[in-house]
Amino acid sequence: MHDDIADALTIEIKRDMAERYFGFRKLIEADKKALGEEIRAQTVILEKRISFDLIRLYILLRDEELIDRFLTLVGLREKLFYDPYLAESPTIRKRVFEGLRVRGLTRKSCFSNAVFDCYERLEHHVALYRERFADLVAEQETIDEEIKIFYRNNDLGAIIGFLRGLGEPAFGSGLTGDLEPNIGAGLDNKMRIAPPAPVEHFL
Repeated sequence: MHDDIADALTIEIKRDMAERYFGFRKLIEADKKALGEEIRAQTVILEKRISFDLIRLYILLRDEELIDRFLTLVGLREKLFYDPYLAESPTIRKRVFEGLRVRGLTRKSCFSNAVFDCYERLEHHVALYRERFADLVAEQETIDEEIKIFYRNNDLGAIIGFLRGLGEPAFGSGLTGDLEPNIGAGLDNKMRIAPPAPVEHFL
């Protein structure tokens, strides 16, 4: 009877520790996946909104020297999304200006208003992008901290050592087999959660 109670308690402890360990891992992995999806969404915004804003300005300014002066004024050190072919292609011009209204009574005022309108849209989209970028960096740092806390509170080597003391295979023999002296450290390395790469690697 005493052995049956001890076995039942051992199984319950083992199950509880496994559920806590893998439950926290699953939550962190879900957070990492959500962050990756958000980064991909922001990449689309970068390509669709900001690239179109810049391409419109490149087409309007047309002259490469003017474009260089514009980029210097706004603090861009490289010609993002620039290609000399842009100004020459009627297809691209039609596509990027499709649906945009041109204001003004004269050709000169239409041109000036178009440049200022494009710049205001660019400024607005960049502000939104920077705000979301900062949010993503904060999310990435939170996940980094979650991983550190997880490993601080869930030392797999210590867990397996504790279970070895109970005389039971860790998390069930199907997962680890018989406990060997250094199996905890080896498993910890194999199952280590990699922190998410810095957001600026993608955006």
